[in-house]
Amino acid sequence: MKGFVLRCWIAAAAVVLSLAVGLGQQSRSPIPVPLGLLPVQFPKDNPYSTEKAELGKLLYFDPRLSGDNSVSCATCHSPQFGYTDGKAVSTGIRGQKGGRSAPTVINRAYSLAQFWDGRAPTLEAQAIGPIANPIEMDQTHDSCIDKLRGIAGYRQLFAKVFGTEQFTIDHVAKAIATFERTVLSGNSPYDKYKAGNKGAMNASQVRGMNVYFGKAKCDQCHEGINFTSNAYHNLGVGTDKPNPDEGRFAVTKNPEDWGAFKTPTLRDIARTAPYMHDGSLATLEDVVEFYDKGGTANKNLDKTMKPLKLTAQEKTDLAAFLRALNGEGWQSIKAPAKFPQ
Repeated sequence: MKGFVLRCWIAAAAVVLSLAVGLGQQSRSPIPVPLGLLPVQFPKDNPYSTEKAELGKLLYFDPRLSGDNSVSCATCHSPQFGYTDGKAVSTGIRGQKGGRSAPTVINRAYSLAQFWDGRAPTLEAQAIGPIANPIEMDQTHDSCIDKLRGIAGYRQLFAKVFGTEQFTIDHVAKAIATFERTVLSGNSPYDKYKAGNKGAMNASQVRGMNVYFGKAKCDQCHEGINFTSNAYHNLGVGTDKPNPDEGRFAVTKNPEDWGAFKTPTLRDIARTAPYMHDGSLATLEDVVEFYDKGGTANKNLDKTMKPLKLTAQEKTDLAAFLRALNGEGWQSIKAPAKFPQ
């Protein structure tokens, strides 16, 4: 019961945060945001600047952040696949396979804790985690900084942005996180429809919207402007496997969090297949079927997971509505043509 209350509290906190931003910070976003989104807030200890975002973009796409110069952040979070990698689980340095699907970077500015299990409290902490992960980029933070400091072009850029050539991994984290907060998606057919353009969605998508907010009650977890409560839920994904992923439990050690994973955004969901933390569902239709059956039974199955008993038409329409959440904004970001030398 405590876990359920905590998840409700987290969801409520996210709503309050969104309202606070929407009501009190409308004029404070330093970057433009697409229709349907709220202003982006940057941390007080990591304010936005164009130069910092540009530096972060270079670092994000630069494979030299990895131990053998083969893997960048963009390897697993590529614009080509909606800032994922289009694979069930990601491939890191030396062809090693991870155990989870790469979540999208899109709209991470509106997210709270990062990673499927929420182990990183900020986007800054998330940005540098993979660098030292032996499966992902396999380079100690000290080695990474030594390598970057050995590149004259980076020394000049860090000096311009942070006022020192003796930059640290914290500076790298701040630069990458600043860039990632500019990767936005809005102005989708749904946003346009909601704003008054009733021709922005077709009849199937409109029916699917009614299923989403009505019979299926998808917005119990996928709510708000970013279609996520930022809370953790056990849907039963992978719990029937020999060695199930413990999910949030590995972070909190709370038995009620066993098998629970962070609710992802549904923005651009049609562009970020496959789905779920293990990439086990290939299509949106597969996802709808999974929810329709009520997930996979296990000791911690979320109480909201119950058979939906949707008709064939309702399933088709619901998937159509999810495709109406494909937006615009992030496509304007282009990978660097060259890197500092």
